[in-house]
Amino acid sequence: IESQISELQKERKDLASAGPRDKHFSQGALLAFIGTAFAIEGPLNTYARAGKLFPGPHLYAGAGLVVLWALAASMVPAMQKGNDAARTVHIGANLAGIGLFGWQVTSGIPILLKVVEFTKWP
Repeated sequence: IESQISELQKERKDLASAGPRDKHFSQGALLAFIGTAFAIEGPLNTYARAGKLFPGPHLYAGAGLVVLWALAASMVPAMQKGNDAARTVHIGANLAGIGLFGWQVTSGIPILLKVVEFTKWP
């Protein structure tokens, strides 16, 4: 059993030295930045083109997604201190975010097709 524990500890140390936490943190920050920028740009673009916003599933899912990203990011300091509840909230918020992103895609395709249909191309 001691040898198995030693092997597992060595494997854990090797995995940790590869830096997956840093990579995850960097990619998560980039995703949150790009996603938030598009969540702001989308309604601004719609308002600039149409003069109004269209409240509906796509708008609400986008807003909810940004809130979930903020929630997940806010859990990072507590996770770094070893708080397992924060880790669970972080994972749950991101899983819910994946669901909302799927909703964004399915509700956004008809919007995209309508924009393409009514756009006057040069």
